[in-house]
Amino acid sequence: MRILVVEDNDLVADAIARGLGIAGFAVDRAPSAELAATALAAEHFDLAVVDIGLPGEDGLTFVRRLRRQGATLPVLILTARETVAMRVEALDLGADDFLMKPFEQTELAARCRALIRRANLNTNGQLNFGRLRIDVAGRQLRIDDKPVELTGREWLVLECLAFSAGRVVSKERLQQTIARWDQAMTPNAVEVYVSRVRAKLADAALIRTVRGLGYRLDEPEA
Repeated sequence: MRILVVEDNDLVADAIARGLGIAGFAVDRAPSAELAATALAAEHFDLAVVDIGLPGEDGLTFVRRLRRQGATLPVLILTARETVAMRVEALDLGADDFLMKPFEQTELAARCRALIRRANLNTNGQLNFGRLRIDVAGRQLRIDDKPVELTGREWLVLECLAFSAGRVVSKERLQQTIARWDQAMTPNAVEVYVSRVRAKLADAALIRTVRGLGYRLDEPEA
């Protein structure tokens, strides 16, 4: 899952990027709304974390412009001056959540995961991909309505690939995700767990190895 952090304070942006990186996210930074708009036009992101007090165009104006352009990207607003009026304005303009500075990195990561899950889930709380029915909250996988058992680490691999279906997920990102269970996780171990998930998916979905880059979850070829 890839996040764009729009924050002009280098120290704060560095801290956010490190914390989200440890939590398993890929993070890019933009110090202004203008540069953020350029990044969003050129690349795919799963979420934007936007500070209100940006130089030039402020964070709320940036969010309003995104929504007027039809962008559905989830946005989490950061603010150092939270008031009820500001929260109402942020939500009315199209923000999905907000967090007051200073904050705990673990809470920021948790909120980011929740927003990305919400954006990818259907009304039944499922992530559907071809023949796969993935209940994220319940951590259950069904293929053609038949349950498939996954271990904890196998589930993390599937979840990471499914949220980025059709896009390459690096081996390093998968390693960081699994390492929350075992800090000694190695690149070779990632290959083992990917292989196990691939076997359990059988012909319902393809986990392709993109040499030198990582893995990509695709629907099976007709």
